[in-house]
Amino acid sequence: MERLNVGVLGCASIARRKMLPALTASPLTRVAAVASRSGERAGEFAAEFGTEPVAGYQALLDRPDVDAVYVPLPAGLRAEWIVRALEAGKHVLAEKPLTTDPAPAREVVELSRRHGLLLMESFMFLHHSAHRRVRDLVESGRIGEPRSFSAEFTIPRLPEGDIRHRPELGGGALLDLGAYTVRAAQLFCGPGLEVAGAVLRHDPATGVDTAGAALLTSPRLTAALSFGMEHHYRCRYSLTGSEGTAVLDRAFTPPPDHRPVLRVERREGTEELLLPADDHFANIVAAFARTALAGRGFAGHGDRILRQADLLDQVRRAAAAAPPAA
Repeated sequence: MERLNVGVLGCASIARRKMLPALTASPLTRVAAVASRSGERAGEFAAEFGTEPVAGYQALLDRPDVDAVYVPLPAGLRAEWIVRALEAGKHVLAEKPLTTDPAPAREVVELSRRHGLLLMESFMFLHHSAHRRVRDLVESGRIGEPRSFSAEFTIPRLPEGDIRHRPELGGGALLDLGAYTVRAAQLFCGPGLEVAGAVLRHDPATGVDTAGAALLTSPRLTAALSFGMEHHYRCRYSLTGSEGTAVLDRAFTPPPDHRPVLRVERREGTEELLLPADDHFANIVAAFARTALAGRGFAGHGDRILRQADLLDQVRRAAAAAPPAA
């Protein structure tokens, strides 16, 4: 079986906890090397996952045995290293958001298309089978004609030194958590989704947004989204139709052994459907590798990256235009 040789560009927590185990376990990928600015840090990761350490990101990109890279760097640093990876001829799977603004998103998508390379944004939750089950349920008419969508993603306050408190690294609740809700809205609301209004609450000490909400509309339905990083943990979405509501908890971050519960609320009662466990990290690794190895099917990923970046920017601009709270 052909395998994709992948280099890991950075030693972030999500790489160690989730993506390196998935990349190592997949029959479609081989982890060729792990890079860090610190050779010692790269050595720790490499020893844990049985691969080679590299000191410096560019040194990894210069390796001829690397076909693709996974980029878990902070959001504010991703665009630069995605550009360098694409210029080095590597396919790229990068954490979300791919960039912090639409302009660099357009730059990297155009660059990937010029070089004929795959550029994928790592919204792993989209590759969990539970969301296909929700869509099947809606298409079967179980909740009637869809009318509205809502999503929440909130987490408790993070430690003071966490990079999500640093605006220069792309910190804040919108990019870290709101991005999930915006991407989920696109999954169920169809084309033509636009931001009708938004609010963002900022921490005066750090300058980052710590919470927010947005109202989106499309020709099909409306979407109410909320997100924050100083809250009780909430991770769910619901889709309400003319005859019922479908609710999925742990929608964005289910562990691989978790069996999601899809709750269907109708006038005659509530039904809970226990869905199969699934590993969306393994699934996104397989999807990325299959697409890169096939050498086709790249364009749609670029289109989705641009649409996501545009909607996040609309949320930011709508919030800036909103009147201040009394």
